[in-house]
Amino acid sequence: MGTPFTLALAGISIAGLTMLASVPADGPSLYNGIRLPSDWPPKSPSWTREPVIPPYLYAPPAVIPIDVGRQLFVDDFLIEHTDMERVHHRPTIYPDNPVLKPDREWEKKGRGETAMPFSDGVWFDPTDGLFKLWYMGGYTEATCLAWSRDGTHWEKPDFKIVPGTNIVLQEKRDSSSVVLDHEEKDPGRRWKMFYTHGEESPLFLRFSHDGIRWGPVVTQSEGGLGGRHTVFWNPFLRVWVFSLRDTWASQPGARLPVSRTIRYIDQIGGSVPVGRTRRYFEHADVVAGASFRVEQTVRWFSSDRLDPQPGQHPEEPASQIYNHDAIAYESLVLGLFSIWQGGGQPSRYRRPKRNEVLIGYSRDGFYWHRPDRTPFLPVSEDPDSWRNGNVQSAGGVCLIVGDRLLFYFSGRKSLPEVNPTPKGEEAAATGLAMLRRDGFVSMRAGSRWEGSLTTRPLLFHGRHLFVNVSAASGVFRAQVADCDGRTLARSRPLSVDSTIAKVQWDDLKDLSVHAGKPVRFRFFLKQGDLYSFWVSRDESGASSGYVAAGGPGFPGNVDTVGKGAYEAAATIGRAWE
Repeated sequence: MGTPFTLALAGISIAGLTMLASVPADGPSLYNGIRLPSDWPPKSPSWTREPVIPPYLYAPPAVIPIDVGRQLFVDDFLIEHTDMERVHHRPTIYPDNPVLKPDREWEKKGRGETAMPFSDGVWFDPTDGLFKLWYMGGYTEATCLAWSRDGTHWEKPDFKIVPGTNIVLQEKRDSSSVVLDHEEKDPGRRWKMFYTHGEESPLFLRFSHDGIRWGPVVTQSEGGLGGRHTVFWNPFLRVWVFSLRDTWASQPGARLPVSRTIRYIDQIGGSVPVGRTRRYFEHADVVAGASFRVEQTVRWFSSDRLDPQPGQHPEEPASQIYNHDAIAYESLVLGLFSIWQGGGQPSRYRRPKRNEVLIGYSRDGFYWHRPDRTPFLPVSEDPDSWRNGNVQSAGGVCLIVGDRLLFYFSGRKSLPEVNPTPKGEEAAATGLAMLRRDGFVSMRAGSRWEGSLTTRPLLFHGRHLFVNVSAASGVFRAQVADCDGRTLARSRPLSVDSTIAKVQWDDLKDLSVHAGKPVRFRFFLKQGDLYSFWVSRDESGASSGYVAAGGPGFPGNVDTVGKGAYEAAATIGRAWE
């Protein structure tokens, strides 16, 4: 798997991907050995619809530190060579969806019945052991909060902010990002909400100690932004990242400013192809960051030619980035990309606009690798389904519950052919999908021969090797080798299906003798899938990586408990099992 990037170093375009112009990596080094350019964030001279290889993939570090988090095989960053097959996996849609729907009077106000996260946030709060979901109640009408003890059965308590309802902010709104800040020192700022009113609205920031009672607006961006902007904390860079929706046109001079939100393409004329894109801004201080000016932002990314394209309505322009949510997960940043593929006007189409969620990964927080263009969270082709259109991701991206990842998302139902709603909007609800922990990508070996994978030189300071492997009917083995290929240690065979399996060694108690020295791992597998590996400092299997929106057993945003989180998850009574 390392071979393609050897070719890329020679300037050859690989598999439809485009290499970036060489940028000197003369800035600070990250936790994984990637060195950033001193001119950060990078500034692109123009938008492109060509896919791009992140620079760290064609010029990886000579030695890769792996002390932070589980190490996933989503790209070739860690791999020197392998003969295993890379397999992309997608979550299973929960059969009893939607788990949250508009069944209260206040959720039926506005232009459409709505109980969905418009990004917003779904988090596990370790202070009270509850899953918490902020969502739009009534289309653009208010922000509500529901909570759950198991992630499937949700309650809408009377918080008495608006008596008799679960409304926590009675204010017109567009999209929102609600973030649980585990690193905040001030208890009154533990929860952060970023939101706009839509149209020409700026981005507002509020704080809360409990996510229920929100203080006054602390600051706002300068100038109008419109809607569908999101914010997340990047702990690897120690900055707040503002992912801002922009629009651009293929004709010179036809670009529209970031302060314009384009709702329907033909409002501005079908002759000018316009696309929704994203701009980037970062700041270490949340208040100063939320006070940004549009002129401070840089171009980030757009949809490209490998994304799903409009098929239902081929007269539509090419696909576009409708929304983007992101979170730190283990040793990388997970990104969910809502890809617009046409439709969207109830007056023209009965079906809601076709948004589907695709997944991507970043190791520096800026450049995205999106190797799989099959929808991760797809629409349903069933015209009676609650998610027949407009599927979008939730803020927080995913939660960890034992050996599962939980993804919450919104979907909308088609308008009826007879007597459509006079409000002109589709009913919007919330669903759940589940994936094996670390289960985005696996390296697979069949039953006919043993596959192998050799890593690049790695550096760790832990003692115990753990793997996430599915090989109950197969066998997994590991070796430690020096950088010249000499074998230093051999493991005992392992036949198990586990997301946290400890590797035992023939002649070693643990790997402490190899800590602090560059080594390679060799993995051998027959009839199974290898999802991740990591070297833990203790026998709990704690990864010291980030845990996305949290989950039972995690006291903060870092995995310090290992198997303890599995034990905590086993006590909550999961309805999907």
